This record gives sequence, structure tokens and C-alpha cells, in this order.
Amino acid sequence: MKMKRFCYLFCLACFSLYQSTAAQVLMQEINPELFRSLWSAHWIAPPNTSLKEYGVFHFRKAFSLESKPDKFIIHVSADNRYRLFVNGKSVGVGPARGDLAHWNFETLDIAKELVVGKNVIAAVVWNFGEYIPFAQITNKTALIVQGNSEVEKVVNTNNSWKVIQNHAYSPIGDFSYLRTFIVVGCGDEVKGKKFIWGWQTTDFNDENWTKARQLERGVPRGVGSGAEWHLVPRTIPLLEEKQERIKKIARAEEVNINDNFLNGKAVTIPANSKVSLLLDQTFLTNAYPHLLVSGGKEAQIKLTYAEALFDANDQKGNRNEIARKSIKGTYDIFHLEGGENRLYTTLWFRTYRYVQMEIETKAQPLIINDFYGVFTAYPFQEKASFSSNDASLKEIWNVGWRTARLCAAETYFDCPYYEQLQYVGDTRIQALISLYVSGDDRLMKKAITDFDNSRVYEGLTQSRYPSVVQQIIPPFSLFWTNMVYDYFMHRKDDDFVKSQLQGIENVLNWYENHLDREKNMLGKMEWWNFVDWAKEWPWNINKSIGGVPQGTLDGNSSILTFQYAYSLNLAAQVFDYYGKTAQAQHYKQLAEKIAKSTFELCLDKEKGIIGDTPEKQAFSQHAIIMGVLSGGIPAEQQKAFLEKVLKSNDLIEITFYFRFYLTQALKKAGMSELYYSNLTPWREMLKIGLTTFAEKPEPTRSDCHAWSSSPNYDFLATICGIMPEKAGFERVLVQPALGELKNIEARMPHPKGEINLKLSRVGEKGVTGEISLPPNTTGRFIWKEKIINLNVGVNKVEVK
Repeated sequence: MKMKRFCYLFCLACFSLYQSTAAQVLMQEINPELFRSLWSAHWIAPPNTSLKEYGVFHFRKAFSLESKPDKFIIHVSADNRYRLFVNGKSVGVGPARGDLAHWNFETLDIAKELVVGKNVIAAVVWNFGEYIPFAQITNKTALIVQGNSEVEKVVNTNNSWKVIQNHAYSPIGDFSYLRTFIVVGCGDEVKGKKFIWGWQTTDFNDENWTKARQLERGVPRGVGSGAEWHLVPRTIPLLEEKQERIKKIARAEEVNINDNFLNGKAVTIPANSKVSLLLDQTFLTNAYPHLLVSGGKEAQIKLTYAEALFDANDQKGNRNEIARKSIKGTYDIFHLEGGENRLYTTLWFRTYRYVQMEIETKAQPLIINDFYGVFTAYPFQEKASFSSNDASLKEIWNVGWRTARLCAAETYFDCPYYEQLQYVGDTRIQALISLYVSGDDRLMKKAITDFDNSRVYEGLTQSRYPSVVQQIIPPFSLFWTNMVYDYFMHRKDDDFVKSQLQGIENVLNWYENHLDREKNMLGKMEWWNFVDWAKEWPWNINKSIGGVPQGTLDGNSSILTFQYAYSLNLAAQVFDYYGKTAQAQHYKQLAEKIAKSTFELCLDKEKGIIGDTPEKQAFSQHAIIMGVLSGGIPAEQQKAFLEKVLKSNDLIEITFYFRFYLTQALKKAGMSELYYSNLTPWREMLKIGLTTFAEKPEPTRSDCHAWSSSPNYDFLATICGIMPEKAGFERVLVQPALGELKNIEARMPHPKGEINLKLSRVGEKGVTGEISLPPNTTGRFIWKEKIINLNVGVNKVEVK
């Protein structure tokens, strides 16, 4: 029994995907010489094999130390992906996704994992080959490790490293039976007989491994005349990894198993049997599945992952209900070889609420010692909070934050299950949620940089990036300029913002070149001018577009022209702040001219609404919302127009995505008090068992789309009314809109500390409470027509 327990612990130590205590090093600690000249380390690769095709490879380097170092800093990268081990412990995963001109390397201090005497640094590197996720840009299979100084150069990659291909892996690449767009890469089929068990441990015998093949030396970006990978330092932290237990067995066929199985209690599956278990995490998650087994020679275990189950009509319905429903999703297959305490897992994480485990044993019984997930995501910390007399808002907050977390890793994701792509339209909303709830701006800053790096020669950014398939959505390029504005307002980072001004100018110039000068509206537009998933704008398979209103292809779209004017106005504020007054003035004047012309040409005076084009054949909520945000609809008429958005059934309706912009329009028109009463879509999602917020109203493809998490921003920015009044959040504006709420309490991170707020209504129109501001920060509190100046520390406010 003691021996068996030892084997179990050894297995976990060697093969678990938990990150160890190895520290990620600040960029300032990187040897500056590594930015100025070629690295002494070479990229290395397996010899005598294609470096473009699918493959999983193990690399090792043994070295000795006479004493345990206080620091041992290394820089690591690979193509496509790697996981690094030191003496059997996982210390890093990467690289953070970028492109070949900006290929990220991780910087790690592995001193805590080193010992006196023999040490082994090892990496599993894999290439998805033809099954590459859309979000994974690649060149060819390779690994690089560079020591930070002369001491650490003992681990530099060169032909002293050894390598072997792990032929146990095969790709499961065809998920066409899901009948939807899914581009996250392949599943894993793993044959235990061929697996190289213990390959990353110090006592493993690697005599039959071959010497690695040396490729080019590491080239930092900006050095030399060319390189296959231009190396840049990772600017975001390593992803979080922690054990996450599956909550319950939803269904068991041909076996009697209770929930103790999910708490690490071993269960035996008899020989020559077939068993099916449906497991319910009870909420959606991103995790690496961990399956620890003994025996079961020649048995097969298939794991299928799904956000929800489907009925006979291929509908999800209530996500909590499983009766007469079946699973359909991505999957992995593990073929067992009968060894003791074998841990099977996947190269990349899986997204699931439900997992179906299908087991088929042969002549030997199978013992499942444990099955659990290792959760992974960007390590955002929830530093904000919100509460009120309506307890139901807490569930919206919690589900929204889970959604935002599952849609953030090395980049923001539109959705974790189907695409894992960083789209500008999604990312702008996600980034604001990150700032308000966590205060962490690093992923936002990386996203702005990624999109700037994606720019095509016409000046537009790509709609999603990194991506191996180029896609252009011109309205998303405008939202990228808005992201820069958002960062400008919330963070004092002048050098970074100024570095984006040329990119903003390029996007706005592209739009200016597409103006119909006769009508002073945008003319015919190229590419995919997606606005929203409105049901009246269905997918057109022949044109490969959907979510596109009238006037985009033929010209004179009121929605797009208003959006352009809105973006011009925001850009003008940024350019004016940095002394580019002539450019700012041009943007202001152009915005006013095209917004005014669009309003006049598209206004249906009889109906009192705005047409999507001057022909007034279609009318949408989107046109009014953007008309308000751009200032095209005169200020004195904005409330009347927005009331039609909220009450009329004759307008093309916005979906969850565009409700973010509806809220911004309500705020601009002085109608923020209506926000609380318009949370019905989120309440409806909770009623049907969603544990994350969906891409669009039912039926929806994705159950997890971060653009639908906007309440986590709006509870703080609209209900609490906390906004930056000056660039860099140097002054704070608190203009709450409680709606029907009686009291609210919140805290949120600020660049200089924390903002705290506690307010209660007094009578019909009054309010009382406290607002505290961090050091060196002032602001204003506005309630109705009353303005109260706010100072550092606690401020008492009372309006009767």
C-alpha cells in the first residue's frame, strides 16, 4: 500500500501540469545585451523529419551544478507551443501568442527547482501541422533556451541537447460533424504503448535519443538583416493553473459509481465491459483533463467535451436539463497500456461543462484512480465588487466575471470553445471589464499592440489577431482606435499612446478615402462590414458575410457613417491632448459634417426614426444608437429617439453585443437611470441554466462570449457611475444611476489605489453616502443637477 501511494505521488510530481514555484522575471531583469545582438543560443529542432507537419517532440538537456544558485534566469520560446520542465516539474508554458515579426519569449527564474549535482531541463514541443488553430501563427517546429548570463548559458540550446519524437500522439482533426465554425485545433489520440513515460525526469535514460539539429541563432527584434522569428519579451504573466474537481456524475450507464469517484476515490471497471459516464462540472470551465489510471491493458477511454447537451432537434434548451439529451463535441481518445498510475492528459486545454467518459476494457480490469481538471486562464484577480438591495445582480456579476475569465488567456478570446480568437469588437468590451474588475491593464495593452501589428497595407487593422487566416472587418478597425482612446482615458502612459497615433491616423484616413463626397456619407465599403448578429441580417453563404446591414456594399450606411463620426470625435480628443491640434480640428469638423449630413438624409420625419440608408427601406436600433454616440442626432432629440429604441417593435433589434453601445448612448443622452430596468436579457440567460453569457439570443452557437459580460463594467461605470473625467484617470467622475435600486456598494481598482462607494436613496430624489478616492486623486460627484467636489480620502455626500 505504501509503495502504491509512493507511485501515485511520484506520478503527480512528474506529470502534473500545475505550474511550480519557478518565478516569471520582470522585463527589467533581462540582460540588455540580449536586445542588442544575436543570442548565443540556437533554435533547435528534431533532425530528419519535416518541421512543418504535425508532431510532438521531447527535448532534454542534463547539466550539473556545484551549488544551488540564488537566481538562474533563462529565456524560452518555441514554435508552435511548449511546456518546460525542470527536474520533472512544470515551470512554464508558452510562448504567448504573437506573430513571426513579434515572437514572444518567456523569462523564468528556475533556481528554486535546481539541486546540487545533476539537473535536467526538458521541454515538450508540439506542432499542430495542418490542424493548426486559427489563433496560432507558426513557422516550423523549433525550441530555443537562452541563459541570461554566463552562468545560465550551460542550458543554451544547441546540438548538445537531445530530442525524440513521441509517436504516441495522433491528431483528431475532423470536427465537421459539429456543423459549425470551430478552429481551436485538434484533439489528441494517445497510445499508451508508445508513450515515453517519465521522459522529463532526472533518472530517465535518454541514450537512444538523437542530437538536436541546430537552426539559426536567436534574433531579437530589430537586430540584423533578417530572421525566421523576431524575438520580443513576453509582457503578460504566465497563465494560472489550479486543480478543479468535477462536481457530479449526471448519468452512469452499465456501472454503479457514486460521486466519491470525483473526489479521488478509485473505481474499478471490470474486464470486457463498456461503460459510459456523463460528468457535470455544473459550470463552464477551461481545463486540462487529468486521467490517472492503473491496469486496463488495451482499454480505450474517450472523453467528449461540450458546453451543453442537445435534444433530438439539435437544440440546447435549459443547460441544466439532461433528460432525452445527448452530448456532441470535441473529444480525445486514450489507449491504455496497462501500467500503474499512468497519467493521461492533453497538450492544450479543453472547454467544457459536460464531459462524457466512454470506457471499453478488454481482458484486464481498469482502475481509475482519479479524474479532475486543471483550470487555466489569464491570472486576473477580482479586485472590484458590487452589491445592492437586489441580490439577483450578484449572480449576473459572478456569471459575467466567469465569462470574462474564460475568454482571456495569452490573448483575449471571443469564445473559448469554438475559436479562441482575439477580435477587436469583443476585445474592446473585454478590456474595459479587465480594467474595472481587476485593474490589470497588461492584456489590454498587449491586445492594442497585437492589432497594431496586424495592420494591412491599406492601413486597416485585421479584425482578429493573431490569426493564420487574414480577416478584415473595417468597423473593428474603428473600434481599435476606440480601444486606444479607452486606454488613454484610464491609464497615464503617454509614450505608449503616442506610439499608436500613426495607426489611428491610418485607419481614419482609410475611411476618409471611402467617403461619398456628394452625400457626405461613407460610400461603397470593401471587406466584411459586420455590425451585429441581428436576425434580419442573416449569414449569406455566397458572399461569406452575415450581420451586415443595408448600405455597406452599395454605400451610404447610416450606421457605419455614424460609427466613423463617433470614432473621429474620440480620436480628436487624443490628438488634441498630445498637441496635434490641426489634426484634431480636422477630425472634429469632419465628424460634425458627416454626422449632420447622415442624420438629415436618413431621417424619416413621418416615423421619427432613422433609416439604415437614405432610401429608408430598413430601420434599426443600431442606427439610432450610433446616431446618438456620434452627435448626429441633435442633443435635444436624443431622448425621444432612444425611447423608440426601448419601446418600438418595428426596429431591427440589437443583440447582446450591441447592448454595450446602447448603454453608452443612454449615458450620453442623460438616460442612465433606465439601465437597471434593461437587464432582462441577462436574467433570461440565467433562467435557462447558462453559467456564462452567450454569444447571442437563442439559439446560440457559443455559450461563452465575453462581449456579453458588459454588466461587469456597467454595474461600476453606469449604476455606480464611476468614470475617468480626465485622461489617465487623473480625475474621477462619479455620476450614479441607481434606477429602481435603493442602495449600492462597490469598490474598484484605480491606478493610484482603490475607489470605494456606498450610496442609499433618500426619499424620491435624494441620495446619501460616502465615496473614497485614492491618494493624489480628486473628482466630482453629480446627482441630478447637484455637483459636489471630491477630495482624497473619504467624502460624505448628501443630496435631498
